[in-house]
Amino acid sequence: MNVILRCFTILANAESCNFSEGKPYHLTEGQTVADLVDKAGIAIKNVKVAFVNSKIVDFNTVLTDGDRVGLTPAVGGM
Repeated sequence: MNVILRCFTILANAESCNFSEGKPYHLTEGQTVADLVDKAGIAIKNVKVAFVNSKIVDFNTVLTDGDRVGLTPAVGGM
C-alpha cells in the first residue's frame, strides 16, 4: 500500500519528508504511523502530533492505502 508523508517545520527535509508535495512511502498492510515515522528516519520523540487524513491520531494507528500523513514537532506552547 502507498501513503503520502508530509512534515512540518524542523521535521521537513528533502530526502525523507518534505512539506510541499509530501513524499510517497510503500508500506505493508497493518503497518502503523510509528512504522512510517521509523521508515522515514525520524526520531519519534521529535514528533508531537501526527495527522492521518487531517485528523489527529496516535502512533499506533494502522494506515491504509492512500492515507495522507502529516507530522509536526512541538512548537510554541505545545
